Amino acid sequence: MHSLNLQQLIPVIQTAVGPVILISGVGLLMLSMTTRLGRIIDRSRLMVRELVTAPPSDHPHLTAQLKVLYQRARLIRLVIILATASVLLAGVLVISLFFAALLQLNAALFVILCFILCVASLIVSLLLFLVELQMALRALRMELVHTGVTGE
Repeated sequence: MHSLNLQQLIPVIQTAVGPVILISGVGLLMLSMTTRLGRIIDRSRLMVRELVTAPPSDHPHLTAQLKVLYQRARLIRLVIILATASVLLAGVLVISLFFAALLQLNAALFVILCFILCVASLIVSLLLFLVELQMALRALRMELVHTGVTGE
């Protein structure tokens, strides 16, 4: 094992700052995503209670709404999983940078791979988040049409 002096450690710390900032930013996004999931679940529970007491004529509409909410919840779960994977990969990236410096390893390929997977996971997560937002808007339109308001 090789010991690092402060002069050798500073560039490693500087390089590790980017992924650490990424972790912080994605963490804030995940807060928003988990809040959204909680709201979807709460809304679903309310609709299930409504379904039990609603007249049979309202059942198809409520069931359709519940199906959309379930699809949205599953999609948000995937969004959160991908965002979490991005954060975990950023953490592995930071650790690998320090181990590579400490052990004097050429870990460039591993670092590149971690970074690419980290950013790709984040990109897919955000794209799916946009899909979920679109689903929410369609569900609102369905509700507006059902109540007689066109939404246009």
